[in-house]
Amino acid sequence: MRMTHATMYARVLAGDTACNGRFFFGVTTTGIYCLPACKARKPKPENVRFFPTCEAARATGLRACKKCHPDDFARGADPVLESIETLVAEVRAQPAAFADARALVRRSGFGPTRVFELFRQHYHATPADLLLRARLDAAKQKLLDGDAPLLAIAGDVGFESPSVFHEHFRRLNGLTPAAYRDLRSAQSFAIILPVDFLLGYLRRALSRDIHSLTERLTGDTYTAAVQLSSGPSVLTLRLGTAVIQVEFSTGSAVEIHALVIGLLGLEQDAAAFARLAKKLGLARLVAGRAGLRINQTPSVFEGLLWSIIGQQINLPFACQLRRRLVERAGTPLGDGLSAPPAPAAVAALSPDDLLPLQFSRQKAGYVIQTARLVAEGKLDLVALRSLSATRAERTLLAIRGLGPWSVNYLMMRALGFADCVPLGDTGVTSGLQSLLKLEVRPDIDATKRLMAVFSPARSLATAHLWQLPQPLPA
Repeated sequence: MRMTHATMYARVLAGDTACNGRFFFGVTTTGIYCLPACKARKPKPENVRFFPTCEAARATGLRACKKCHPDDFARGADPVLESIETLVAEVRAQPAAFADARALVRRSGFGPTRVFELFRQHYHATPADLLLRARLDAAKQKLLDGDAPLLAIAGDVGFESPSVFHEHFRRLNGLTPAAYRDLRSAQSFAIILPVDFLLGYLRRALSRDIHSLTERLTGDTYTAAVQLSSGPSVLTLRLGTAVIQVEFSTGSAVEIHALVIGLLGLEQDAAAFARLAKKLGLARLVAGRAGLRINQTPSVFEGLLWSIIGQQINLPFACQLRRRLVERAGTPLGDGLSAPPAPAAVAALSPDDLLPLQFSRQKAGYVIQTARLVAEGKLDLVALRSLSATRAERTLLAIRGLGPWSVNYLMMRALGFADCVPLGDTGVTSGLQSLLKLEVRPDIDATKRLMAVFSPARSLATAHLWQLPQPLPA
């Protein structure tokens, strides 16, 4: 659809990344042309011209902006992003080569402020946090690969103090380094919970669909049928205030551990977000739930299905459609539980198989087409976790049937990215209206502006806004 001058100018004022490439704008007073989402100061409307291509802008004598690099975007290149991705790859490959975040900044070639901005934008993290996680990931691999002393491993990955290594490892993994090494042959293990962990909210999350065919919560025992790389397995969590006991029927304890850590949201810094909210004068947002975490879906494919099925319908109906898909394509494991559908099982369906289940033809098509991309290896869901947030978002937005809401929901709930907002989400806009005492619910542009103060932790802000109208769990 052809956009008017006024519409395009409004998109420039909003910094709308969705319009990048759809058009370009030039500023006659500076002689520069930009992407609609350029971060430079917004020009006056009388000084703006719009162009369909970079070539058209250059033909009038304008030159490319050095901040947003429109020519690079137009040809599919992004040198700034690529330089940051290269740096992150170096950090992950040799974390001990970087003594601290300052060393990382020096290696980047950018100034400190610019580096922090780029890491928040592309990785939803600070340089220090990314370096810490790279060290811990390297340590986990060394723990699994051999029997080197813990002190040696801590030094090899860049920790100067064994106690600091132990503290960070236990906080983000719920296990000591020695206990993590024992996962190589474990049939069960125990996760140590942080002192601020909110068990009531975990129970609420684990029982949001009381009729679920894949999971059930009975008292303090949670049982779920999950899909692992080796096939279906039955996972059992015995919930306690300080420790969660983990058991599983088949599969790798290492893979189960990663699943459970995601399910509990242990890698998220809930305390830091609570401090941020209070600093912003928004203590009400976190009142009674300062330790709230986002519970990740057991697999990225499950998150992908949820993000498509849940589009533009309410939660009860989304749960109903998911149950019907599980009945149609899941794997029965006994005791009334079925493992969620694997990509190949959904890919083998046709839209006509789902129409009797009350899927719209469009939703059925999106579910099946996306599953086929996964089953055929054209969409690597596991690899998405290691990409930059920017690259993951671009990859997902290119898939038919996935829009900004679906992609941000998937990145937040299944991939663990920390700075996502499912724009247009009713729970978010209603929560903002209540929190900020607005007369009307904010539109998408207003939502972007209001949520910007929570960056780079907008995923947790979203989770708190979803819970804002709910009573505190028992």
